[in-house]
Amino acid sequence: MLVRRCPWRSIQLRLHQLWRPRQIHTREAIHDKRWPGWQVIIGIEVHAQIKSRRKLFSESFTSRPGETPNTTVSAFDSAFPGTLPTLNPKCVELAVRTALALNSKVHYHSAFDRKHYFYSDLPAGYQITQRYSPLASGGYIKLSKGDVSVGITQIQLEQDTAKSTFDGLRRTSLIDLNRAGSGLMEIVSEPDMRSPEEAAHYVRTLQAVLRCVGSSDGNMEQGSFRCDVNVSVNKHGQPHGTRCEIKNLNSVKFMMIAITSEVFRHIELLESGRSVPQDTRGFDENKAETFKLRSKADSPDYRYMPDPNIPPLLISEEYIETIRKTMPDLPDVTLARLLNLGLSERDADVLMAVDSGREVGFDGELGMGAVTYFDSLAQQRDPRVVVNWMTHELIGQLTARRETFSDNPVSVEQLGQLIDMVQDSKITGTSGKLLLKHIIANRSSSAPSVLAQELSLEAVSEDDDNTSTRAWCVEAIEALPDEAEAVRRGNLRVLNKLVGKVMQLSRGRADAQNARVVLEDVLRR
Repeated sequence: MLVRRCPWRSIQLRLHQLWRPRQIHTREAIHDKRWPGWQVIIGIEVHAQIKSRRKLFSESFTSRPGETPNTTVSAFDSAFPGTLPTLNPKCVELAVRTALALNSKVHYHSAFDRKHYFYSDLPAGYQITQRYSPLASGGYIKLSKGDVSVGITQIQLEQDTAKSTFDGLRRTSLIDLNRAGSGLMEIVSEPDMRSPEEAAHYVRTLQAVLRCVGSSDGNMEQGSFRCDVNVSVNKHGQPHGTRCEIKNLNSVKFMMIAITSEVFRHIELLESGRSVPQDTRGFDENKAETFKLRSKADSPDYRYMPDPNIPPLLISEEYIETIRKTMPDLPDVTLARLLNLGLSERDADVLMAVDSGREVGFDGELGMGAVTYFDSLAQQRDPRVVVNWMTHELIGQLTARRETFSDNPVSVEQLGQLIDMVQDSKITGTSGKLLLKHIIANRSSSAPSVLAQELSLEAVSEDDDNTSTRAWCVEAIEALPDEAEAVRRGNLRVLNKLVGKVMQLSRGRADAQNARVVLEDVLRR
């Protein structure tokens, strides 16, 4: 096969490498009890599926989990001869969002390459990527623990492959082309991490950023966020050791185990006087150890070449600034804003963690996620009262029903009126919880004030001379005579049980403090 050389591309790459400030990845020595005297160097390549409705170079819809195999495939996705690619501008926009969020430099000029290798899940025999002229380069992401910044080498657009599944009964590999051609961002980090825990923190932080800007849902379990981890080991003060790459890790937990296993393998080889071969490795989850896939000598020659069917991607400064101004707030900005409103760090974390990735819909469309819902609800209300109702009552009841926040049937107006009614003592807190449960269970769109009347949940007014409350108290005493006698003898702790009985009889309409006063008065007589 004739591979066309592109002199200007190699010149551009050399100029870019000369222009970019070189970073020396040195940090203070970290002494880890697990491997004393050794330093671990970790870099990660993340492949994140872009959260767009359509694929990178075709009009086909991106597939969803559980979809029938080979149903969202176009002629281009299946490499039908004569078909041509058409770049999806939404994928570019979301990738630019990612670059800005990671403090990277977005290049005004980038280009696409063909990466050739032959495998059953790659219909065309090559993958379209941006190896030599990426969309963005440089940048960093700050980790909240340990004051660590992880550098970003580059961010590039590329196609995803099809999915192959091995059928053990028929001893046959099945190919599902639904994923073929979906847009990916490859985010390559600098080797700035020094432990499995830092690597895990980096991945979780990156997931949060991508979800926040809406460029990816970051779901490792479903394969839309995959990690290739490069690991090397050296003695403190010595040059970096030979690195090995662990491919396709789809769980933070297994990634930490894989890194730990690989570190011990390197140390064992080096302490026995052997060298570490530069391998590409997989991870066996059952054995909790890595295994060799191929050595560097066996690595394929990808024969990169410029893609002749795709012109260079040109981006203007105005386009970048427009995206910058319309981007959602990043996690650290959102956290700082919530804390300034008086929320505890725990409550702010809960809000930001609820249905992560659903705050922004497909193609960057802003949605009503938990934080946006809170912002609307907290207008002219006490933010601490609002977050308490959201995190403990609303989200708690949804969780009990095994539903997520995206299934929430309670509108901002409904919950806002419910909170106002409790604050104005029109209903008790207990009645408010019952009312909220009714709205969720029945998917009711009625106003809480109307439902409170229909369900007889309005608070008992003190203007009725405590007639209703006194009747409930007498009934509670009759129902719990032993507890009533214990209170008469001076055991006031038991009074709480009687108050609870009054609340039960009143279906939450009675005021608990007032019920306590009335109970004490009745018991003294």
